[in-house]
Amino acid sequence: MESAEVPARVLVVAHKTAATQPLLDAVRDRAQHGAVRFTLLVPNPAHGMHKVVDPEDQGGGEVRRVLDEAVPRLSEAAGSPVASMVGDADPMAAIHDAINLQGFDEVIISTLSPRLSRWLRLDLPSKVSGLGLPVTTVTPADE
Repeated sequence: MESAEVPARVLVVAHKTAATQPLLDAVRDRAQHGAVRFTLLVPNPAHGMHKVVDPEDQGGGEVRRVLDEAVPRLSEAAGSPVASMVGDADPMAAIHDAINLQGFDEVIISTLSPRLSRWLRLDLPSKVSGLGLPVTTVTPADE
């Protein structure tokens, strides 16, 4: 009797870089190293006055565009459907919520180049690795 390999659950955290080639390559590479299920988490960004109102009340147009563009491309790279979820505007809170709700085995954080990335300035990858999960950070080459 063969036991089917239980797929690893990988949380992919991205916003502006969700459909970029470095992330697609990282997902494709990870998919080739064993059974895996990917979920794309996009923190819902707060802009201007939305930073002081409840982020749940703001429209999700920007996030919807990111998901509409990224999910099909990530699914193609993964070789299987990629689930998606929208999280809190605070990326660390969004990641905490996702891990608590769905339980993930690893995290891939895709961010802008070090010169431009707020997430890297916040030291997000090391904070997430402090949760005890393996973290891969993907950044595009600095333009």
